[in-house]
Amino acid sequence: MRAAQVKEFGGPEVLVPVDLPDPVPGPGEVVIEVAYTDTIFVETQLRSGWGREFFPAEPPYVPGGGVSGVVGALGPDVPAEWLGRRVTSFVTGSYAERAVAAVSSLTPVPDALDLLTAAALVHDGVTATGLLELTAVTETDRVLILGASGGMGTLLVQLAHARGARVVGVARGEAKVALVRKLGADEVVDATLADWPSRARHALGGDGAADVVLDGVGGELGAAAFTLTAEGGRFSAHGAPSGGFAALDPDEAGRRGITLFGIGDVQFGPADLKRLTAGALAEAAAGRLRPVVGEVFALEKAAEAHAAIEGRQSVGKVLLRR
Repeated sequence: MRAAQVKEFGGPEVLVPVDLPDPVPGPGEVVIEVAYTDTIFVETQLRSGWGREFFPAEPPYVPGGGVSGVVGALGPDVPAEWLGRRVTSFVTGSYAERAVAAVSSLTPVPDALDLLTAAALVHDGVTATGLLELTAVTETDRVLILGASGGMGTLLVQLAHARGARVVGVARGEAKVALVRKLGADEVVDATLADWPSRARHALGGDGAADVVLDGVGGELGAAAFTLTAEGGRFSAHGAPSGGFAALDPDEAGRRGITLFGIGDVQFGPADLKRLTAGALAEAAAGRLRPVVGEVFALEKAAEAHAAIEGRQSVGKVLLRR
């Protein structure tokens, strides 16, 4: 089968097409004929050699974790009813034409949903839905979302809006600001402006503080957003496309009664993964959640997909297709 493999740590050019043996399912496993592969920013960082303390990986390896597709082969003891089913799953090494998955990890895709949309929700739908639960967003909250035009940010905007919260998004550039506003944000602040924190304070209203900050960016932007967090608020530092997670002072958070969440808090167990995935797919099938897909690259062009992600050239999700 064809796959894309990281041959060494480095830039996008180290992600190259290769031929690998077809996977063989073991007991309780299936082979998924991959239709679409999810890509997320952290995969570009891992390819560069960053974050090995969080996500150990050694080249050569096939990146990726989330797929949508059709079950094409069954391992021993797997019920025949799974053959031919449209599913999503987390797998090891999803930048490939085929992937092995435990049958327990499969989530059926609703008939009303296409596989492209399903793939766009595998990671981001789960994390976004889980974050809203984790931070317990309600209609009384003011929510500040950093990276609001990204794959997960666009979902967070919709989900927080659906809960009745006042949503302020932070995005870069006029086109991204317009998209976030269209998705339901009450106000959107352009992060390219030097005074964006003061603009965010004004947009949040009241005392200018956010009850919940969802930081999908990290770095200096995340640190600045921490100063906008209300006393007794909740701050989630789950993203690091800036090159690192936001550096936050836990002592200050304690003094201000702010509850901090990090990347470890969105590493869900199998039961929650299944529940959150099924919930996100159902919301999309019902038309209440719309992932924004910016570009779809052929598997052979995985390096170009990584370059697009790193260059912030696309709005929303970037996917690979078989």
